[in-house]
Amino acid sequence: MIGKISIIGAGNVGATCAQRIADKGYADIVLVDIIEGLPQGRALDVLESAPILRSDAHIIGTNSYQETANSDVVVITSGITRKPGMTREELLQTNANIVTGVTRNVVNHSPNCIIIMVTNPLDAMTYLAFRVSQLSRSRVMGLSGVLDTARLRSFIAAELNVSVEDVSACILGQHGKDMLVIPRLTTVGGIPITKLLPQETISKLVERTIGAGAEIIDLVKTGSAFYAPSAAVAQMVEAIVLDKKRILPCASYLDGEYGIKDSVITVPVKLGKNGIEQIIELELTAEEKSALASAANGVRELVKTIKL
Repeated sequence: MIGKISIIGAGNVGATCAQRIADKGYADIVLVDIIEGLPQGRALDVLESAPILRSDAHIIGTNSYQETANSDVVVITSGITRKPGMTREELLQTNANIVTGVTRNVVNHSPNCIIIMVTNPLDAMTYLAFRVSQLSRSRVMGLSGVLDTARLRSFIAAELNVSVEDVSACILGQHGKDMLVIPRLTTVGGIPITKLLPQETISKLVERTIGAGAEIIDLVKTGSAFYAPSAAVAQMVEAIVLDKKRILPCASYLDGEYGIKDSVITVPVKLGKNGIEQIIELELTAEEKSALASAANGVRELVKTIKL
């Protein structure tokens, strides 16, 4: 069965995500943006690539939410990036206003959809979408974990000159400075990296992962990452639409798991046709539990500053 995916925001992340999903051909796509012509043009460009890629997926661009009706999955990328002179609080409030409006439109037309949040600050926006949508917590999640682990895996593979396929990374917590990387559960061919790399090298790789988004911004000057984020979103969408039961790290609302209530942080989950079908609880050390609780508190404090 062909699924239906709506992507809100036709910027670099949204448009590239649409291309990646269309390439696979398992879902039809609706690309939405408030800028007239932008989603229509990018959708047409993707559609014209279909014969070359042998994909029968259909894609349309629109400025209306009507075409998103009855979507299986909705990806929200809408929002702004921080501008010179803009405070963190101003960025948070601006994107909160955008995400609130988008979420209400989404659930009005697709009350049974699953929402994947991409807008930053990721954890707070996922929490906001969960509250505004009034969907079950299994149907609202955030991107961050899949992206963060992919970044760390790529760095480890390059450091050890091994295939990325053999690297598995464990990252919990917030998307950003309060990210919790667990080296003892990060492996290459099943071997913990603590047995393969010196602590100094591991620390450098962890720090690079935490600052990976900023590193790209510093290099390109006029934009931010979108190839890796779009690939991460596409992997999550595929796990849901094709009911693959993938174990992936996603920003999820916790209600007692890991001793945390009423906050959104990244934890490993099972993703299938019903969204988050299981939250997997890892055995953590006292220090790791404390760091995770601190990350959850950080998200709560951020959410408190949002004026709804």
